[in-house]
Amino acid sequence: MVSYLRRWSALAALTILMANFSPLLGDEGMWLFNNPPKAHLKAKYNFEPTDAWLNHLQKASVRFNSGGSGSFVSANGLVMTNHHVAADALQKMGTKDRNYYRDGFHAKTYAEEFKCEAMELNVLMSIEDVTEKVNASSKAGAKAEDSFAARRAVISEIEKESLDKTSLRSDVVTLYQGGAYHLYRFKKYTDVRLVFAPEQQIAFFGGDPDNFEYPRFDLDMAFFRVYENDKPAKIEHFLKWSKAGAKEDELVFVSGHPGKTNRLNTVDELQYFRDIGYPFLLNRLNRWEVLLNAFSGRSEENARQAKEFFFGVQNSRKARVGGLGGLLDPELMARKQAYELKLKEAVAKDAKLADAKTAWDKVTASEKIRAELIKPYTVLEGAAGFNSEIFGIARTLVRAADEKPKKNQERLREFRDSALESMELQLFSEEPIYDEYEIVKLADGLTFMASILGYKHPIVVTSLAGKSPQQRAAELVLGSKLKDVNERKRLYKEGKKAITESKDPILLLALAVDAESRKIRKRIELEVEEPKRQAYSEIAKVKFALEGTSTYPDATFTLRLAFGTVKGYEENGKKVPAETYYSGLYERSTEHMNKPPFDLPQRWIDKKGKLDMKVPLNFICTADIIGGNSGSPVVNKDAEVVGLIFDGNIQSLVLDFAFTEEQGRAVSVHSQGMMEALRKVYEATNVADELEGKSK
Repeated sequence: MVSYLRRWSALAALTILMANFSPLLGDEGMWLFNNPPKAHLKAKYNFEPTDAWLNHLQKASVRFNSGGSGSFVSANGLVMTNHHVAADALQKMGTKDRNYYRDGFHAKTYAEEFKCEAMELNVLMSIEDVTEKVNASSKAGAKAEDSFAARRAVISEIEKESLDKTSLRSDVVTLYQGGAYHLYRFKKYTDVRLVFAPEQQIAFFGGDPDNFEYPRFDLDMAFFRVYENDKPAKIEHFLKWSKAGAKEDELVFVSGHPGKTNRLNTVDELQYFRDIGYPFLLNRLNRWEVLLNAFSGRSEENARQAKEFFFGVQNSRKARVGGLGGLLDPELMARKQAYELKLKEAVAKDAKLADAKTAWDKVTASEKIRAELIKPYTVLEGAAGFNSEIFGIARTLVRAADEKPKKNQERLREFRDSALESMELQLFSEEPIYDEYEIVKLADGLTFMASILGYKHPIVVTSLAGKSPQQRAAELVLGSKLKDVNERKRLYKEGKKAITESKDPILLLALAVDAESRKIRKRIELEVEEPKRQAYSEIAKVKFALEGTSTYPDATFTLRLAFGTVKGYEENGKKVPAETYYSGLYERSTEHMNKPPFDLPQRWIDKKGKLDMKVPLNFICTADIIGGNSGSPVVNKDAEVVGLIFDGNIQSLVLDFAFTEEQGRAVSVHSQGMMEALRKVYEATNVADELEGKSK
């Protein structure tokens, strides 16, 4: 699977870098809304988005805090996203007798819309550059510990002041790996209700074999509605529906929340991912995949409980395999090395950039420490050794008891004032916890921890308490009262005294391992993250000096604007078309004798005669996306919905580290395809009419 990554010759890569120092290629870029590529769009496409256009698209875009993107598509709070973004809600609202994840859901009236547990949607309202204020908090030459504490304090102060002043969720976002800090203010919606979702099998038609592939035939869509004061929210900025949808060679835009990229990382940090980080993560993902496959195979109910996590594991495994393939490509790494060499040469020639001379060495030293700590950090602070929902609840309660009495600026970041409301929403969720599923996951976690730390490690001895992983997991899960939300609220309110006096076994375990977990977290923060932040801040200054500030930072799960054209590509000498059609869906199912994962839900077989087989179902474009963009709207120059991002093809998996548009493509559901299904397969007239602006 490495061959597909060989898109540049070494000579071509070097020529690009020598001819034009800017690393931007084609339609590259996950752009900040307060620094959009207006000049580039004007020069290449003769289109320059106005401030009003950008403001409208920004405020029509939505972030799902559980992961993923979305958009407002009606004045009455209707939100469009993917089925796989909605999967967590569908799984939680299901029961042994009602499998909404598998069978779908359709509310025909407001009264039937299903309220989702612990779901928070964020809408970006404003951005403020606070770089000077953050940087002023740390003195030159200060110790890492002092710089870290000072930066944390001023960021917490900025966020708290903004929250008190505006009542908006306020997060200071680190950009350019420490080169800039922006304050993002979000309007929050926590009353979110499901309106429509298709069957999982049509949303993820082709299953794992087709995942990250193209052509695709997936109806990966879902619709929610946000409420305020128990009524559908009135939304000023929402996206209108395009009847024509996306057309080949058309310029389109993607407004979404890409999760994390590593394009600005040094070569040594990329080598850490290649040699240590990704292989270790893939081992974990493979382990989980085997575990979840076995658990799911025991019963249909087990499969329902594990389905969402299982899908996430398979998706992550395939994505990381593709990313690792990119890092193993010598031509990609040669391009990165050539670019880094140009930066270092610029530093050597310009005395004003002299502070950056040691920056790359600092990153290298930090990566060596991370390599030493990553395994114990993962099993302890990352909680891979305690893989269960109930342990996460216990740890939150233990740490809340310690953190809340502290001054806001001294707390762990997840317990700062501006984050408490979101944290409490998760902590007091009524979502179901399944004993058998928890026991299986926790037993595997304890086994994994013992294999990483060693059977005689004090934490392993404490965690197992003289029992086998299976016995201990059963004891911890079945003996805990933390499944009761009222008990969680009591412990959270009463604090430290109630925690230390509790006899709850999993709470006691969380308490027993917390000191060691905090210790290794502190080492990562002070010996890895803080030195890298300072080093990358200096490297960012070099890039700004050479390229200006008209470039984009790595993705941070905050709102970004991407653009591109609807365009096919060539693979193995064959043309891959820009669009797929309903006819292709049925042909692919027939080719596989309607066997899983190419089987069609019964209603799709029954309603085949009503569908127009020439209607496009999926399409691809060159827009620059990554994980987290799932659910992003694809819009035309009039800011009308022409599609819905749900995936990238296999060639796009390298985009975590480097952009390419030769074959890499973003994959979307076509707006025409969505409307065809809503009206003719599901008879969801209420949803279709609302999308098209017809009175309800």
